[in-house]
Amino acid sequence: MTFNSLLPFAPKSLLFAPLEGITDALYRTVIMKLYPEWARFSTDFLRVPTSGKYPRSKFIEHLGYDIYQNPDLFRKTAFQIITTEKAQTHPVLDALTELGVTHLDLNLGCPSRTVINHGGGSYLLTDLRALKNILITIRAHWSGPFTVKMRIGMSDDSLFDETLSLIEGEGVDAITLHARTRNQLYAGRADWNFIKRAVQQVKIPVIGNGDIWTSDDVTACLNETGCHSVMIGRGALKTPWMPRLMGPQGELEVRRTQLPIYYETLATHFQKAGNADLVVLKRLKSLSRYTLEDFPDGNLWKTKLLRSQSLAEFFEVLKKAIVTSEDQI
Repeated sequence: MTFNSLLPFAPKSLLFAPLEGITDALYRTVIMKLYPEWARFSTDFLRVPTSGKYPRSKFIEHLGYDIYQNPDLFRKTAFQIITTEKAQTHPVLDALTELGVTHLDLNLGCPSRTVINHGGGSYLLTDLRALKNILITIRAHWSGPFTVKMRIGMSDDSLFDETLSLIEGEGVDAITLHARTRNQLYAGRADWNFIKRAVQQVKIPVIGNGDIWTSDDVTACLNETGCHSVMIGRGALKTPWMPRLMGPQGELEVRRTQLPIYYETLATHFQKAGNADLVVLKRLKSLSRYTLEDFPDGNLWKTKLLRSQSLAEFFEVLKKAIVTSEDQI
């Protein structure tokens, strides 16, 4: 399939998904510098206010000061917003344009009950009138690449085809589709058939998302669905060096090499940002859920990491896990 769009990345690209509470500016800065092979990163969503307006510093802080000052990192970053029909969307778009942001992404998949109750996120998949008004506002005041990240519906897929047609018809440049409903959260398996269905229905690029954990999954999703590119969330947390695996390297061997680099670099940057060691330890623990899954006795080592009482103990456990995995293979 040939894609003609305003997208600032090529077909078959790997995109690092925005993850609320995880992909903040500091984390993204570290990953962008460690693994620049990712084609695109995104801020986690910024809530557009219903009244008042944010100062310029708010947008820069959300984007990341280091990223804003680095043209290469800035150019690879999409700015994601979550908005409602009543929110001050137009002024936010003007502020982002003034900052030089070039890629806007609209969150239509957030499962948070608070966000839904305020008329944003995945709620908009149930109210296509409100969604249309928001899309019209954005497209009227945003000239650069404009993408949406969505799920297949709130509780079912009854409005799926109509939603796709609406999004395409209002000038969105690409759709990132997490192939689950909102009510599924992360349960079960993402149904890639919906990604394929979207690819067949719309003429704009579709980016596949959901249960992409390995390089084989990347290839399978691209081949099975015909999607333009893939966006990886939890799989990227597990394997932030994923783009480097799109070749003949052994995944476990690369994991052994990259894990110490990953955690040590994060720890250094978190400490330089003024965080106390126990705060840094808590942050590293929060990122360790998936990283040892592929090791022999991975769950045992993950438990030991989570029980670490100091950074020194955390890294000692990590070292032992890596050495032990080499001995058991």
